[in-house]
Amino acid sequence: MEIKTVVIDIPDGANIIVGQTHFIKTTEDLYEAMINAVPGITFGIAFCEASGPCLIRVEGNDNALKEMAIRNASAIAAGHTFVILMKGAFPVNVLNAIKACPEVCSVFCATANPVQVIVAETEQGRGILGVIDGYRPMGVEGEKDVQNRKQFLRKIGYKL
Repeated sequence: MEIKTVVIDIPDGANIIVGQTHFIKTTEDLYEAMINAVPGITFGIAFCEASGPCLIRVEGNDNALKEMAIRNASAIAAGHTFVILMKGAFPVNVLNAIKACPEVCSVFCATANPVQVIVAETEQGRGILGVIDGYRPMGVEGEKDVQNRKQFLRKIGYKL
């Protein structure tokens, strides 16, 4: 077995969701989940099929995000993995809808941070071991940090 690190490319202003699923209808179901969760959201979905023709299945409503999702899914190249790149909303707006899709097994990350996917490769194929999402902590928040966090959440409309 060989362990590899795959650096994910996230366009400016976009968020990414990486997860595992198990059925060919995933791309269509995730498309519906995204559209129904946030009107006006733009996104691209790529899903690595793990049997049959083993194709990367693609859906979405933004060609650039679809192409970037394909590139990231191709780089990961792990069966039953999906990649969603999105703009116009945050992952928190769509995560429950994504996790409610019957074929979704798990979500590895949902972020705008730099992402590295840790992949194991065997003779049979590849699988995701985990992800590195962002950076390591540099300390514990102080009073000023708490104030900044609370102000930021209000600025982007998530708190009153």
